[in-house]
Amino acid sequence: MKSLVVFISMLLLLCFQCIYGLGSGESGTGVVPSPDRSPDGADLRSSVGTMVGTHFAMFHQGNTDKCAIVMNLSAVDRCAFVKTTQDCSMEDSFFNYLKMTFCLLPPDLTPLTITLCIIWLLFLFIVLGLTASKFFCPNLSAISSTLRLTHNVAGVTFLALGNGAPDVFSATVAFSRPHTAGLAIGALFGAGIFVTTVVAGAVSLVKPFTVASRPFLRDVIFYMAAVFWTVVILYRGTISLGETLGYLGLYVVYVITVITSAYIYSHQKHSVTRSSIQSSTHVPEFQSSESDDEAILISNSSIQEDYDSEYCPLLPYCESTSSILLSSLNPVDSRIWRRKSWRWRAIKILKMPLEVLLLLTVPVVDPDKEDRNWRRPLNCLHLITAPLVCVLTFRSGEYGMYRIEDQFPVWALTLLFGLFLSAIVFLTTTNNHPPPYHSLFSLLGFVVSAIWISAVALEVVSILHMLGVVFSLSNNLLGLTLLAWGNSIGDSFSDVTIARQGYPQMAISACFGGIIFNMLIGVGIGCLMQMFNNEPVVTFPHDWTGITLSPPTPTPQFEPAGLLTWVLAGSLGLSLVLSFILVPLRCFHMGRSHGIFLLLFYTVFLLVALLTEFGFIHT
Repeated sequence: MKSLVVFISMLLLLCFQCIYGLGSGESGTGVVPSPDRSPDGADLRSSVGTMVGTHFAMFHQGNTDKCAIVMNLSAVDRCAFVKTTQDCSMEDSFFNYLKMTFCLLPPDLTPLTITLCIIWLLFLFIVLGLTASKFFCPNLSAISSTLRLTHNVAGVTFLALGNGAPDVFSATVAFSRPHTAGLAIGALFGAGIFVTTVVAGAVSLVKPFTVASRPFLRDVIFYMAAVFWTVVILYRGTISLGETLGYLGLYVVYVITVITSAYIYSHQKHSVTRSSIQSSTHVPEFQSSESDDEAILISNSSIQEDYDSEYCPLLPYCESTSSILLSSLNPVDSRIWRRKSWRWRAIKILKMPLEVLLLLTVPVVDPDKEDRNWRRPLNCLHLITAPLVCVLTFRSGEYGMYRIEDQFPVWALTLLFGLFLSAIVFLTTTNNHPPPYHSLFSLLGFVVSAIWISAVALEVVSILHMLGVVFSLSNNLLGLTLLAWGNSIGDSFSDVTIARQGYPQMAISACFGGIIFNMLIGVGIGCLMQMFNNEPVVTFPHDWTGITLSPPTPTPQFEPAGLLTWVLAGSLGLSLVLSFILVPLRCFHMGRSHGIFLLLFYTVFLLVALLTEFGFIHT
């Protein structure tokens, strides 16, 4: 479903581009190739340098990405330009998609290369969803169970991170680089508008209900504060260390508020219950809107136990180590396979190689199972593969390829350490009983799955950056459409399904709680990473016609906010203000009419955003 949404959105953007008449640069202001160009490309590089000076006016209007002018060059000059321009390097990702687009195949086959990159983008969205749902979230749940966290604390910390992992990691990666910060702004604001209008409207249409008053007002107020803070930072164009830490501090305040309100409600509930028991044998039901703030647990453990008991062997059976390993690496459950449709089976077959790779590298601890998902041979193998994935994936393998004393690579040392640790665990454990330290595997699985998600999110951001350059689309538009829809569509269907099953208040709580986490943690961690990287920022003085690199500064700077950014911020702020006013006026009842209004609001916003992007609405 994510792939279908991203594909349709790409078609819509291309249609708007064709209607507006954006050319590919072939017949535009390109450089005519010189007939006496030298074979080594020296004349080509000089023509590229001339073109950079010619198009400096474009930068002076606010675009700080020098790579954006590549489409104004002729097709034969683009490969040399992306090779010699620092902004086109994409050093943080595994592949340089701009170089792949313009240099992999001849210029006539560039559309084929772009098509392959789009297909790869769809696959990466599948990887994000699969890693988050089947590996990242279960390990977070196991960690919260091991730490004995209450449902309120786990819901606003670990579970919020699990649900918003693709959004948070994508925003963090985008914010960590100045030239892609617009992707993060578009994704966070776009996802916020999408969730608070489309998802909330769909929940209202599916199951009209009365929302919990105090939790709803609390979440809306905190989210408005986060949005207002972000708008102020965008207006200034810079953010200080104190303001960055303020994002994280505001989320801490939000968590404390949730925990405190839950404690106060629980104390009041117990007080009323005790007084009722003393006065009468009949205990009245305690009504409070705060009760809806607690997570509604849908427990089907007894049903699952009865179901599994049918398949338990009558006589004890001891599996061999090799059979345990093979069965653990099988991503298909034969009982589920028989009950599914052919479409589900076809999609499952396509995802099987990816699932096997993740099963090989990411341990998963399940506290609901009797053996806590202990698989001795596979878990010992994880001690080898998981550290290797960490060193070879983090920062595109930069640390893994580093050589100690210019002789011994880090990845080889990691491999030896993993083999040693795996041998110790294998010799000191059995197949049937998990060791006392098995819970530590959930921490290892959390770290490895987080690194997988971060690496995939980095590739997604790089591809979107490439598409923005090729199709002359702004980062904001790509963020509010492709990135926001791709990361939010899965949670949206989950929320609507929960509402259809009779739990609309849980669905609406997930809507607001998740986007607050994504906004505060995504911006805070991303800006801290940009400070840590301490990258130079391209500046364009108004009194000089050259391009200089400012000295490294610990203060992150963002692309100048354009009209589309303010359309995004204004629309999100307006939707929150309307929800803050209209929902209490309707006695906190969200009916079908309110759902239709929210869907119409998003339709109008999307139309205005597209018209603004393609110049029909301008200042």
